[in-house]
Amino acid sequence: MTQVPPPSTTNDIASTRLPKRLMGLMLVYTLLSISGLIATQSLSELSSMLCILTLLMVVAIMGKQKAALYLLRVYCLLQLMIYSMLPIIMYDPDNLDTSPTTMDFGVFQTVVPDWLLYGVLIAVGMLQVWISFNAKVKMWFKSRINFNIISG
Repeated sequence: MTQVPPPSTTNDIASTRLPKRLMGLMLVYTLLSISGLIATQSLSELSSMLCILTLLMVVAIMGKQKAALYLLRVYCLLQLMIYSMLPIIMYDPDNLDTSPTTMDFGVFQTVVPDWLLYGVLIAVGMLQVWISFNAKVKMWFKSRINFNIISG
């Protein structure tokens, strides 16, 4: 006769596996942060500090810290809000650039309409929000609330 483990043990087993969608998002954040650090001239710039903060958030996610879940959610919502306001910010009459947006991919150069760029950014932001508010991602983090990203 086989014994079925209690439901709490099943949740503990499921929460020990890193969800693949969260792993993919962490990989994207890591690659973007490292490329941002390489592109900056000094570590005292605001952009490099945001890259370092993003890398610390990735480390905290790997450590299953509840604070990292909150940071991830706020980070994604702020990005989506900024992406949504980007058309308004970019079409300021004082800063209006009338030239089309050109994208360089090595030898290949193309003109991309602004609505396509904004649509892609908003779709990526919505994907990040979907991943960060997913139930499987929430189960990855420890249930106790702890805002210390260093402790275990």
